[in-house]
Amino acid sequence: MKRNLKKYLSLGLAAVMAASLITGCGVATANGDTSATAATSSASTAASSDATATSTAASGDAAAATSTAATSGDTVKIGVYEPASGDNGAGGKQEMLGMQYANSKTPTVDIGGKTYNVELVFADNQSSTDKAVSAASTLVSSGVSVVLGSYGSGVSIAAQETFANAGIPAIGVTCTNPQVTEGNTNYFRICFLDPFQGTILANFAVDNFKAKTAYCLAKLGDDYSVGLCNYFQKAFEALGGTVVFETFPEGNSDFTSYITNAKNANADVIFSPVSTEAAALIIEQASSQGVTVPLMAGDTWDSNVITEAATGKNIDIYVTTFYQEGGNKDFDEGLKAYIDGDATALQNNGGNDMIAAVSAMGYDAYYVALEALKNAGSTDPKAVNDALWKTTYDGVSGHIEFDQTNGDAVRDTAYVKKANTETGTWDFVAEQKAK
Repeated sequence: MKRNLKKYLSLGLAAVMAASLITGCGVATANGDTSATAATSSASTAASSDATATSTAASGDAAAATSTAATSGDTVKIGVYEPASGDNGAGGKQEMLGMQYANSKTPTVDIGGKTYNVELVFADNQSSTDKAVSAASTLVSSGVSVVLGSYGSGVSIAAQETFANAGIPAIGVTCTNPQVTEGNTNYFRICFLDPFQGTILANFAVDNFKAKTAYCLAKLGDDYSVGLCNYFQKAFEALGGTVVFETFPEGNSDFTSYITNAKNANADVIFSPVSTEAAALIIEQASSQGVTVPLMAGDTWDSNVITEAATGKNIDIYVTTFYQEGGNKDFDEGLKAYIDGDATALQNNGGNDMIAAVSAMGYDAYYVALEALKNAGSTDPKAVNDALWKTTYDGVSGHIEFDQTNGDAVRDTAYVKKANTETGTWDFVAEQKAK
């Protein structure tokens, strides 16, 4: 499990910590009151709907409910490195919801014979590799023992060196690009990887649609979408297919010419694993142009943003993802109650209580962090880092353990879902394993 650290980016200066926090990015009270806006931490006030803050709110109710740790003042900090704004802000908020719900259920942890309050410390990476280092530095400065995140592989890769130089382990939740964990000993992840996901999608296209030509569209410079398209292309071509691959620039909102190119190429499927913001535009414009071939994407499209964009349209959308609603009844019911019981949580989930797979993964990541802290018997980041290699956990998304080469989760299953354009929900299609 020993590996040499590769340098990706230079370490930025520590950023000034933000001061406000929306209710949805705070930690719920220890008694599980999902309508509360307060946290089980010593941090102060709640605030704006931007979710850009890095502190957690305090509450008398929470303090009364959190066992002996509340009076002793022992606190362990878990960093939440996620986008609350930018292209991936919607997905980042949903991933955070899983962590917040888990913290509301389990606000304390026993470490080395002592009970600690668990404080979630938030830093918004703004979906931007340019902002990644400063957001990561904020968490380093706050004294976290372990970091969770991020939604988005690019920002995870960009922050890796910052966490490594500080000796702080990070647990990737849904960042699927292999580069997140390659060449370092401090970044782990609980999700499957893009080589697997790209292969699953290529096989599905060939097996189910008899596809011979695929049109791939990614965002220029985006590690996730470009990387996943590359893995899809490799697998699709290995199956005898032909791929037309294009990229669009930052800030693009008109996809009509790309959709026209896909039609002119006689594509049997369109594969575009981009952000939900871009995806909603692609869906709208593809529908307007009368696209009849399936639109396919990876885990980023597993969002109610996508089902809302698809509702009422004559279009087929298929995605691969980490969790299917209905997979764990107790979790589903509890998370729905948590979302429905708090207006900001509901807003951060897109206005309904549909369960996103990233929320399930955020929930599991929180408990993996707690297991690592318990195994370490210490809040020292180095001890937690060492403990993660042997940490296992049976979560709502399945069994989680890390390989001893890269710290990647040992996963061999993905779920395929189809957008129901009548009900605005997801229909389960298949459970796919690697061939």
